[in-house]
Amino acid sequence: MPDRDRPDAAAEHFREAPDDPLAERLVASEVLHRGHFVEFRIDTVERADGSRAERDVAGHPGAVAVVALDPDGQVLLVRQYRHPAGQVLLEIPAGTLDRDPADGSAEDPDAAARRELEEETGYRAGSWERLADFWSAPGFATERMFLYLATELSPAVDGRLGPDEDEVLELVRMPWRDALAAAERGEIRDAKTLVGLLWIARRLERGSPA
Repeated sequence: MPDRDRPDAAAEHFREAPDDPLAERLVASEVLHRGHFVEFRIDTVERADGSRAERDVAGHPGAVAVVALDPDGQVLLVRQYRHPAGQVLLEIPAGTLDRDPADGSAEDPDAAARRELEEETGYRAGSWERLADFWSAPGFATERMFLYLATELSPAVDGRLGPDEDEVLELVRMPWRDALAAAERGEIRDAKTLVGLLWIARRLERGSPA
């Protein structure tokens, strides 16, 4: 039977909007399925005029993505097969925020970024900067992506974290200009990677330090 109580994940991502005629108020939520990371639910919302509507929602704890830039101006990318896309994609390192099994709270993005970089590339960074955050698919998903720049890279040796058991990854180094050109040719089609490459390219082309 579906869980008709409003789940913690819905409460975590729902925020009361300011007085805006476009804002919608959540009045009910029905969970259809809970997976390892994602839950699928139907939210009932009320508009400012009192009318109601249903929204299909994929609840997600959030994620991180890392533009890792080495001293030679190369970005660290990973190739991996993405089942929903049905193909191998070239992406910047990224991953979902873990949840605390005790209270369901999401992992701190700063800690998650460091973990994901090491797990997926085998590198650690001496310098970190949070560049931006954005909604990856706000029409149906609550996933909020936190984008980081990682520099001063060094191989992780002692106690190196590895990929998850279900991940098969191939590390690719590419000069950032080549990566940007690949994105412009349509050879890189992953959204977070496009955002990350365009963001860092804008900075580097202005001559700002990475």
